[in-house]
Amino acid sequence: MKNEIMEITLISTGGTIEKKYDEIEGTLVNKESLVQNKVLDKLRTPYSNIHLRSILSKDSLNFTSEDRQLLLDTILDEFNKGRKVVVLHGTDTMSLSAHYIHDHLGGSKYPLIFTGAMKPLGFVDSDAFQNVTEALMAVTLLDPGVYISFHNKVFAVPGVEKNMEKRTFEEV
Repeated sequence: MKNEIMEITLISTGGTIEKKYDEIEGTLVNKESLVQNKVLDKLRTPYSNIHLRSILSKDSLNFTSEDRQLLLDTILDEFNKGRKVVVLHGTDTMSLSAHYIHDHLGGSKYPLIFTGAMKPLGFVDSDAFQNVTEALMAVTLLDPGVYISFHNKVFAVPGVEKNMEKRTFEEV
């Protein structure tokens, strides 16, 4: 259909991308999603309805099998609504979660994109805005499957891992 409005859900799980500085504790913490005010409100998306769904607010190093199952259940719920999905996830265990979802999804008629950031959204030199906008574009263009979108590249899952030295993702 010409100029059809695409339904996309952005699922937030926390991670570095959503960390903010806690002035009292002097630490970076996950408390609530920042992506609505810092990214989505700044985008012009007349051909997409973007729904934000925050299900977790934690560092991915603290993810449990129950968290990954909650993520899978949430993705399936969004797919059942006819929505494409982008997942905001901490980079330390993003490929682990992406592989878990890939292995347990049972196929899909929609693309699923994971992304995150090496520096929090509130930092001036953060890669978060770039990664989120690229993931939102990728989810509109890719065939069904599970992917990681990071630093101007899309990787099909399985076969992608974080490279700690390069501070990005790469095919393995």
